[in-house]
Amino acid sequence: MKTTFQKRPAAFNLVELLFVLLVVSLLLSLFPVSFANSKLKAQRITCVNNLRQIGTAYRLWEQDNNGLLPFQQSVSKGGWSDLLTNADTGAIVWTNYLLMSNELGPSPKLVNCPADDRETATDFGTNFRDNSHLSYFVGVNASDLYPQSFLGGDRNLGPGTTPDPDYGYSPKSGKGNDVTIPISSPLSWSLKMHSSGNTVGAGNILIGDGSCQQMSSSALNQNWLPTATGTNNWPAGHIPATPSIRLVFP
Repeated sequence: MKTTFQKRPAAFNLVELLFVLLVVSLLLSLFPVSFANSKLKAQRITCVNNLRQIGTAYRLWEQDNNGLLPFQQSVSKGGWSDLLTNADTGAIVWTNYLLMSNELGPSPKLVNCPADDRETATDFGTNFRDNSHLSYFVGVNASDLYPQSFLGGDRNLGPGTTPDPDYGYSPKSGKGNDVTIPISSPLSWSLKMHSSGNTVGAGNILIGDGSCQQMSSSALNQNWLPTATGTNNWPAGHIPATPSIRLVFP
């Protein structure tokens, strides 16, 4: 009987083996970047959903308060509009969300962005009495009558066109910041939260109709800020000379 020998496949030579190892190492080196990008995208999606649900909470609160939002309703009727007569209400911006706790649900998770370095409060009780668990500013001149008005958004927003390395208008101390912003002045997202790794900045805005918009710094300045509705609820002696919006940062 004739014996048939099968030809054995040729083994890798040294050059081929080194090439394969190089390709594998390059592919492996991409995994951390891919994982990091996926994490950032997931955080952004969660943040957008948070703001949308906050927008829904505003609408529910409005329905029970004669069409008024918490910052439009008097303290005697469960709002905090009286407190806006003070020039600096940044330290108490957490009150806005506490008043909507029934509409937001039992957990304050919605008012904290996963991309923020602030921790979520355990509840709306004694653990929620300052700004240290908040990720979103409040636009106290917003109204559903003006869909382009700024109702809320990520706290990493700052002045000018050069992104701040930290959180912009929102101070580390948690004491908050009551800011007058002329609609002709440029803004930029700071290099925190959704701007991580993005030198031009990125963030989210909750607008007057309750919807949420993802936008870059350039889109914010070109397409949104110029059409934002100015406010009339300024403290006495602090009325700006030019049309401006009032944002209260935690």
